Amino acid sequence: MARLFSPRPPPSEDLFYETYYSLSQQYPLLLLLLVIVLVGLLALLAVAWASGRELASDPGFLTTMLCGLGGFSLLLGLASREQRLQRWTRPLSGLVWAALLALGLGFLFTGGVVSAWDQVSFFLFVIFTVYAMLPLGMRDAAAAGLASSLSHLLVLGLYLGLQPDSQPALLPQSPPQPSQRPIQLHTIAPRPRGPAPPEADPSPQLAANAVLFLCGNVAGAYHKALMERALRATFREALSSLHSRRRLDTEKKHQEHLLLSILPAYLAREMKAEIMARLQAGQGSRPESTNNFHSLYVKRHQGVSVLYADIVGFTRLASECSPKELVLMLNELFGKFDQIAKEHECMRIKILGDCYYCVSGLPLSLPDHAINCVRMGLDMCRAIRKLRAATGVDINMRVGVHSGSVLCGVIGLQKWQYDVWSHDVTLANHMEASGVPGRVHITGATLALLAGAYAVEDAAMEHGDPYLRELGEPTYLVIDPRAEEEDEKGTAGRLLSSLEGPKMRPSLLMTRYLESWGAAKPFAHLSHVESPVSTSTPLPEKALSSFSPQWSLDRSRTPRGLDDELDTGDAKFFQVIEQLNSQKQWKQSEDFNPLTLYFREKEMEKEYRLSALPAFKYYAACTFLVFFSNFIIQMLVTNRPPALTITYSITFLLFFLLLFVCFSEHLTKCVLKGPKMLHWLPTLSVLVATRPGLRVALGTATILLVFSMAITSLVFLPAASNCPFRAPNVSFTASNLSWELPGSLPLISVPYSVHCCVLGFLSCSLFLHMSFELKLLLLLLWLAACCSLFLHSHAWLSDCLIARLYLGALDSRPGVLKEPKLMGAISFFIFFFTLLVLARQNEYYCRLDFLWKKKLRQEQEETETMENLTRLLLENVLPAHVAPQFIGQNRRNEDLYHQSYECVCVLFASVPDFKEFYSESSINHEGLECLRLLNEIIADFDELLSKPKFSGVEKIKTICSTYMAATGLNATSGQDAQQDAEQSCSHLGTMVEFAVALGSKLDVINKHSFNNFRLRVGLNHGPVVAGVIGAQKPQYDIWGNTVNVASRMESTGVLGKIQVTEETACALQSLGYTCYSRGIIKVKGKGQLCTYFLNTDLTRTGPPSATLG
Repeated sequence: MARLFSPRPPPSEDLFYETYYSLSQQYPLLLLLLVIVLVGLLALLAVAWASGRELASDPGFLTTMLCGLGGFSLLLGLASREQRLQRWTRPLSGLVWAALLALGLGFLFTGGVVSAWDQVSFFLFVIFTVYAMLPLGMRDAAAAGLASSLSHLLVLGLYLGLQPDSQPALLPQSPPQPSQRPIQLHTIAPRPRGPAPPEADPSPQLAANAVLFLCGNVAGAYHKALMERALRATFREALSSLHSRRRLDTEKKHQEHLLLSILPAYLAREMKAEIMARLQAGQGSRPESTNNFHSLYVKRHQGVSVLYADIVGFTRLASECSPKELVLMLNELFGKFDQIAKEHECMRIKILGDCYYCVSGLPLSLPDHAINCVRMGLDMCRAIRKLRAATGVDINMRVGVHSGSVLCGVIGLQKWQYDVWSHDVTLANHMEASGVPGRVHITGATLALLAGAYAVEDAAMEHGDPYLRELGEPTYLVIDPRAEEEDEKGTAGRLLSSLEGPKMRPSLLMTRYLESWGAAKPFAHLSHVESPVSTSTPLPEKALSSFSPQWSLDRSRTPRGLDDELDTGDAKFFQVIEQLNSQKQWKQSEDFNPLTLYFREKEMEKEYRLSALPAFKYYAACTFLVFFSNFIIQMLVTNRPPALTITYSITFLLFFLLLFVCFSEHLTKCVLKGPKMLHWLPTLSVLVATRPGLRVALGTATILLVFSMAITSLVFLPAASNCPFRAPNVSFTASNLSWELPGSLPLISVPYSVHCCVLGFLSCSLFLHMSFELKLLLLLLWLAACCSLFLHSHAWLSDCLIARLYLGALDSRPGVLKEPKLMGAISFFIFFFTLLVLARQNEYYCRLDFLWKKKLRQEQEETETMENLTRLLLENVLPAHVAPQFIGQNRRNEDLYHQSYECVCVLFASVPDFKEFYSESSINHEGLECLRLLNEIIADFDELLSKPKFSGVEKIKTICSTYMAATGLNATSGQDAQQDAEQSCSHLGTMVEFAVALGSKLDVINKHSFNNFRLRVGLNHGPVVAGVIGAQKPQYDIWGNTVNVASRMESTGVLGKIQVTEETACALQSLGYTCYSRGIIKVKGKGQLCTYFLNTDLTRTGPPSATLG
């Protein structure tokens, strides 16, 4: 039972639960209670009038009835307006309880003689409804229930104790000798008005009343505890669901930002569907396709302009920078360029070292795309001029622009980067390479689209490269109209004068200046998206602060302006809470049938009915308490006939067997110490909790046992008998102290049989998760049985008891509530309808709790899927060891991510023959089919990364048909320096194996595509700087001389060979690889270098040969 009382929630949750949710659920029950009481009072008047009683002859009863009708009508009117007076709900509940108590005491002293069993059923009704239907806390309800019990016991005890001993007892005493049985005759007596003739010892009846009230309090407290637990659980699940929805919304926003940081919106939807399919099929796998090709997300766009820009002199400057300065410098520079691109409606495509290129006219066509690119190029040159003037650093900007058509999209499976391909893109690249520092170099196609917007001058052909000379088309340099207005020296003087201290390094000076630009950090948007990370589901603070007790439960009547004060999260919070209102059960719902409360989805209904119920054992235990109370009561008010004793003994045995089955799991330790043949016993409770059919059978059998034992004492009596107290004009009072009915039962057991039947009704309500239709069936069955018993077959017992109490004329009749059979029938109907209302409410709560648990599970699963999707998206931009630092609570700070490594092996692998293979004709859909083959090549290369032996290989990017990767990036900073040379560069062997595997993949593609592509590979190792730059499209990259030399090893290499530097050759030879010298070659930017080819005929001296295709 201790588990029924869950621990107290956090203060804010408890406050809101108590002030809003609890009241919204129990408020309808309060109204229904008042309606039931009013209908009961009207029914009482109708029964009194129909039975021929003169209401005017009993002014006390009539006054009590009229006061009750008026008082409860007034309370119902107040309660109906309580939606605007919510702070008075608890005081109103107290008034309802006080009115019920006063009504019960009024009935006690009106309508006839006062007996010990008077109004016990009514007070039992008051006690139970205080717990079950009034919106009071457990302590307040317990205080009211105990006060109700004590008021009845004390008032009756004191009242009956003060009466003179003038009548014999109705309880069995030791029978006197036959000679001591004289009969006294009395004359006709008037109808008694006042107390019942006092009994020799009323304490057994008062003790029976105490047992009844104790049972009512325990059953009510049990019912309230279970309901409170269910309400709190549903409330918390609703908050958890709201929390999950917020997390889900956050993850969706993260995904949207991440996707848009990689891809345009039109392409992001298709790629997201691809990732979702991969998640469903298994992480890293590719969904089944109807053909043998990988998905291609490339489209052709015409009417675009491509801009290439390169920072002249940056390579020399970068060699002087620390890793942090380098990453900061690049992020600020390219962040500034991203801002300029956004202003001029250009889309940045990719960053290649210190090269930046973008496109205008994607994804939507723009009529002035050429002007946009030219303006952007001029602004980029202007920004670099200001930087040079402010810092004195000798750098410049070289820009090339060309207009035409492109194929744009994403190729490969990993590290997606939006890219463009076409001959026009290649031309734009050459326009930049042959341009003039500080100027924008454009083609004739771009000039034609400018329509005279800018003045231009012819570019000297000696500045062009062979590609442009081969085309033979004139090119132009744009004249910046604002260049002459800028006074660089004046600007430099002003800015440099603001720098303090001695002369700084150019790189540090430039870094200081660039920080003033304030470029956004990569993935900064992720930290701005609301991301609740607490699992305690806190309530919205504004919602709590704006909530007041006067606030209506009806949101349509919310005071004007309150909704305006609530932000979106708070509005969603109240929408979720409002869905829990119990009044929703009577309205149309997407989830429930309003009449039967069945789930509209058959699968959900089936799952609900088959769900486990661990609390069933507590239902059985509390029902046993009701049964035990009935046993004590009947032992107190009867003379314990042998047949009754035997029947109870058998029933006790059945109940103990049931409880043993339900609680057998708690006896596991004891059972396991016994014989092995009994070790299966603890599984019985699990079967009961998990088998719905078994639970229904046991629950029904338990209730039927309580029903049957409540009326067992009457079963031993005949259906009809002559009552000796009905003789006309004479009332008999035997001087003996015992008058026994046939079957040796006293008359006073009749009203207590009624009370035991009422407890039978309560036992049906203790099975909270029992279906409503089964409860309805059992309650109807019990109502019919009780009414048939007390109003028909054994009605003579009630008449005989009345004749015994009201000795005299036949017209001497008590009030309706003083006659056991009528009192019982009214009590049965009142409890029937009350428990029916509670059963409907309980059914709704149980189903609502199940529904929210299911929704919560679904939302948690969806959130988990979204989190995995976000992780995959982020890992498609960043390496797996870098991604956690940019998402959620793992984000450490707002600093730029940068890391230096001492030994990283860099690979550039290209397919040079693809440039000749690529053509733009109608046969291959303007180059689309060529890109499809390139996509297959890159995708097959990417698939190698999923192999365990290549887990240390990190793909960096693809540049047209060139594949860039690196190993050694997953080592922590400084770790390599502490290890010896062979161990620190051991990953070079992995990269060589990867290069060979790339060649093997290309051979397979050649076989299937009837091509003869060959791979050209360059390798180099050494120190690099890694970092993440770019706010608009964050990109992970590596920089350093090692990267530049590796690129030169590929561009100056030979098809089918792996070219390495001398240092890398020595390291590979120490790992068992064979290299041979190529000789001295000229390398751009490095002068004369001695390079080596890796002997790929025999990758190591020992293993079998492997060829590089």
